[in-house]
Amino acid sequence: MLTDVAGVLDENGTLIPELTAEEAQRRIEDGSISGGMIPKVETCLAAVKAGASAAVILDGRVPHACLLELFTHKGSGTIIRAA
Repeated sequence: MLTDVAGVLDENGTLIPELTAEEAQRRIEDGSISGGMIPKVETCLAAVKAGASAAVILDGRVPHACLLELFTHKGSGTIIRAA
């Protein structure tokens, strides 16, 4: 998912590079994922529940964000994995 934010941020505003679906759901429930990030994360959760092994939230303003996610170890956003 391309958006205009870096990905899911923690309480200190630091990018969270990876979450399991369970962790992401828990963060929605405890309020640490809020506002406009909720529908983005819920869309990723729907994708993994439907069978995708993972879904990624990427900052579409970053040049080559998709390539950075695919071809670097660090990636460039938040990946939400099924397990």
